[in-house]
Amino acid sequence: MHETGIVRDLVARLQQAARDASAERVRGVCVWLGALSQFSPQHFREHFDDEARGTLAEGAELRIVASDDVTDSNALYVMLQSIELDVSEGPA
Repeated sequence: MHETGIVRDLVARLQQAARDASAERVRGVCVWLGALSQFSPQHFREHFDDEARGTLAEGAELRIVASDDVTDSNALYVMLQSIELDVSEGPA
């Protein structure tokens, strides 16, 4: 369940970022998976798809950078690297 909580928190942050920017949706997300984060890219993707369902992040392109460096100081973590949002230009 620890993995679910990590991804649930990430999706909540994506939702908040989209709302703060008055975005229509989250278009793309890039995350970095530490070598000791307990996630494989496929495992993370499965959790992300489940947690994003019904949110502004549903259908977002998920790019995953997986580290194999167990000595990296962030090896235990999952880190958000970037978010791409669809923001309407508004009236011209």
